[in-house]
Amino acid sequence: MQSLRVVRDFPWRRTRDPWKILIAEFCCQQTQAARAAAAYERCCARFATPADCAAAPLRDVLEAWRGLGYYRRARDLQQAAIRIVEHHGGSVPDDLDQLLELPGVGAYTARAVLAFAFGRDVAIVDTNVARVLSRAVANRPLGRAEAQRLADSLVGEGRGWEHNQAMLDVGALHCTAVARCDGCPLLPSCRWRLEGEDAVDPAARTSGVSRRQPPYRGSDREGRGRLLAAVVDGPVRLEAIAVTAGWPDDPGRAGRVVDALVEEGLVARARGEIRVRER
Repeated sequence: MQSLRVVRDFPWRRTRDPWKILIAEFCCQQTQAARAAAAYERCCARFATPADCAAAPLRDVLEAWRGLGYYRRARDLQQAAIRIVEHHGGSVPDDLDQLLELPGVGAYTARAVLAFAFGRDVAIVDTNVARVLSRAVANRPLGRAEAQRLADSLVGEGRGWEHNQAMLDVGALHCTAVARCDGCPLLPSCRWRLEGEDAVDPAARTSGVSRRQPPYRGSDREGRGRLLAAVVDGPVRLEAIAVTAGWPDDPGRAGRVVDALVEEGLVARARGEIRVRER
């Protein structure tokens, strides 16, 4: 594959601090990078080290996370920090298996830390990169393991950081769900274009390419977000949870959402109210 340039600027692209890179990857999970930037900077400012995050009340972590949704990621970030402190002397490990043992860290996040913090020549494959691989490189659907092997084979020696960032940029700016080929640096060599486009986009059948989510408005995700945002500000009475979640006529639904939040370790019931769980 031809050499690609990094074209977007994000705050986490200006650091090689493994802890800050880990924070960035948690913030960017299921979230557009531009939207994640504000929470990333708040988290870095408030929790400069894993030890700072591990020792903080969960409420502080959730407060720094505000605006991102998926608050379970904030809890996982703190649990990862605790493990880093307890098992790795307060330093983010530079080993794939040890990274995978951290709460909330999967194959993508672990490889991203290795590439972006430690400069390893490993590839990361997210939705954007999977589209690039299946269209421009292979011109066919790819399974998850095959996509990872293909991605790894494209990383040049000593170019892990630059290559992965550039691939993310191509996927986000050009190889989108509806391809925007004008100006794409891979257009001259894109097999999907050169060999003739199949009637079905190969990316649509590639493992790891996300599908359209159900609408957010009116969903349980929206109600969860409202409840957690309210609880971060202070306890919420049980009789008020349905109204707080936005479902005044469906207290049963609100109760089920609270049950899930309790099970996930984000909130606790006490004295007729729900509040952020204390460790």
